[in-house]
Amino acid sequence: MNRYLLFILLPIALISCRQENTAVAKGYHVGDADSLFSDFYEFKKNINPIEATKAGFNEYNDTIANYISDEYQLFAKEKYTYFLDQLSQFDSTMVSSEDWMSLRVMDWDCTVKLEGLMNPIKTIASPIYDLPSFELMPLFQIQSLHLYVAQLAGGTSVQPFDTEQDYRNWLKRLDDYLIFLDTSMLKMQEGMQKNVVAPKVLIQKMLPQLDAFIDIPVTDNVYYKPILQLPNSFSDAVKEELTASYTEFINTKLEPKYVELYDFVKDSYLPAGRDTDGLGALPNGPDTYNYLIKLHTTTNMTANEIHELGLKEVARISAEMNTIKNELGFKGDLKDFFVELRQKKELVPFEKPEEVIANFNAINGRISKTLGDVFSLRPKAGFEVRRTEGFREASASAEYVPGSKDAKRPGTFYVPIPDISTYNTLQDEALFLHEAIPGHHYQLSLQQENKDLPEFLHPESMGVFVEGWALYAESLGKELGLYEDPYQYFGMLSMEMHRAIRLVVDTGIHAKGWSREEAIAFSLENEAESEDNIVAEVERYMATPGQALSYKIGQLKIRELRTRAEKELGASFDVRKFHNQVLNSGSLPLVLLEEKIGRWIASQKRN
Repeated sequence: MNRYLLFILLPIALISCRQENTAVAKGYHVGDADSLFSDFYEFKKNINPIEATKAGFNEYNDTIANYISDEYQLFAKEKYTYFLDQLSQFDSTMVSSEDWMSLRVMDWDCTVKLEGLMNPIKTIASPIYDLPSFELMPLFQIQSLHLYVAQLAGGTSVQPFDTEQDYRNWLKRLDDYLIFLDTSMLKMQEGMQKNVVAPKVLIQKMLPQLDAFIDIPVTDNVYYKPILQLPNSFSDAVKEELTASYTEFINTKLEPKYVELYDFVKDSYLPAGRDTDGLGALPNGPDTYNYLIKLHTTTNMTANEIHELGLKEVARISAEMNTIKNELGFKGDLKDFFVELRQKKELVPFEKPEEVIANFNAINGRISKTLGDVFSLRPKAGFEVRRTEGFREASASAEYVPGSKDAKRPGTFYVPIPDISTYNTLQDEALFLHEAIPGHHYQLSLQQENKDLPEFLHPESMGVFVEGWALYAESLGKELGLYEDPYQYFGMLSMEMHRAIRLVVDTGIHAKGWSREEAIAFSLENEAESEDNIVAEVERYMATPGQALSYKIGQLKIRELRTRAEKELGASFDVRKFHNQVLNSGSLPLVLLEEKIGRWIASQKRN
């Protein structure tokens, strides 16, 4: 799903030293694509050290990029400009077709990121989720760095806590994080002066997130959890030293900074927050939203085109939902059926969170018997299902975090279960296909395990491809032996409807002046989600303009390409080969994916 460089404590001179052997110093020989790819990936790791950690590169584990700083953004502009200049020296006759595709992906990435850095609100790619970030609005209630760092702090995410150095690296990284928070407050103050501030309703949601780290026993703080998991191999002296260091950091640095940030948000930022909900209300907001549409869909579609497409998809899916509702014998209208589903006891069967996890593991076991009929590529990385951490569970959506490139750390499907008494299983089968197998776990694991790809294509990258694939994966349930229960099939339709509604609501809020309440009402009218979930989702769209468009736009393109291949190839169409073609080149902008599948169809016809 969704703006960096400067290593918070390092001036640009030191950053440049850290990559002294990269492209900045040398240029390239004609056709030397591998060197360019390698240097570009070093640059990407440097500007996004958390992503480097996520990929298993431990040399970056002690820093966080202060991606909202002026120095960082200046450096990023210079580097993207430099790489675009290098790319201009290549053409398709100099390299293999595979390298030419990778060069084109790199060109798209550099071009769109540089365009974002030129935006007056500094819309650039996030170092965490590849979501939009605005330097004057650096913190939100969801998918924000302050939440992700706390997730890393728990000791069970991508930050390693295996060696003494790992523990010390984390404290150094947290020092950088505190500087990021200082910069955030400065940028928010600047935003207050320029009328570029977050909506009040979203600011209010941040306060309990910050308060959770204040006035609690140090041993209850999530940042203390690594100390509760000290390896037995550590000596008693090392354990005592680390315990003292972490305790001191939490008491003298971390908690005081959270107090300062909480007081600033509550007493200064919240009163200055805006009453409008969409990006269009901000200075340069409409142009910024147009850019975000391009960033997140890799298309030149307009907000109006996407809005109308969303309305058509809502109507189409509603018709299919009505068919299932009638087959189930329900006599009321679709909206009444949504109420029935939210309250149906059979769909709320669990008494313990562990039962939710067990149910997802059972789904995994069921589809393992049929995967070979639909896929011939299988990732090496392991996979597990976990409950989302308590401190962020109330505002979190289900999500997938990839394993490490060496497959030592498994991919993880996080499931929020804030209240087991209301946990509804309606969408569990579709959710598993999306977040786990053959959705994100398959696609992202295969991508980073693909040794034929340049390493810069191994991370998550293009959200429209990643999320489009995952939504497409939901539609494969019947081919994989799922959706035998009509309620689960309806759950799949509900999830597709949810993504179709996003096209309408996201563009409604940010381009058509819809209020938060109008967006909530439209969603309640057309989907079976609970009101609490819909409110959280609408507020997510308010915080991350454009990102929610990527799911349906990507899915529709993949589905369109499959239909085209099925029609043109007829009996010779092999769904496994089609899936291989979609998955074996990394995350692609949709125009490049379409070109690739077109060439594959032509080659299959010749054969």
